[in-house]
Amino acid sequence: MIRRHDPDITCAAAGGPVMLFDGVCNLCSGWVHFAIARDPEARLRFAAVQSPLGQAFLARHGLPLDVYDSFYFVEDGMVYEKSTAWFRMVRHLRWPWPWFRAGAIVPRGLRDVAYDLVARNRYRWFGRREVCLVPTPDIAARFIG
Repeated sequence: MIRRHDPDITCAAAGGPVMLFDGVCNLCSGWVHFAIARDPEARLRFAAVQSPLGQAFLARHGLPLDVYDSFYFVEDGMVYEKSTAWFRMVRHLRWPWPWFRAGAIVPRGLRDVAYDLVARNRYRWFGRREVCLVPTPDIAARFIG
């Protein structure tokens, strides 16, 4: 887990939590749409790691600019990755999704092994887009970067 403070992302999102995701991954883009549909207060914001904001984020944290093997969740200026990011994010969704947060009691090393397995195979299992997810006008305000 990255435990660095990153105020730039939080400020860009007007203080709300942000999910940075692989914009060409069908699984990741599908999860973004899933989360939007289950976040009725529209608290969550989203940015593709391929966007200028996403690339700047990766560079600030010394992460590869062309390998996207994790998604990141920035909340209250703190950065979380992999399974921890997912568990932090689901608590913002409507019931029953916050209950999945209980899975965080599993040691992070074990959770991240499962996360890494899916991450390594996500393009093969779910496919890949030629271009990043382009939000529709009704959700465009939820995207930053």
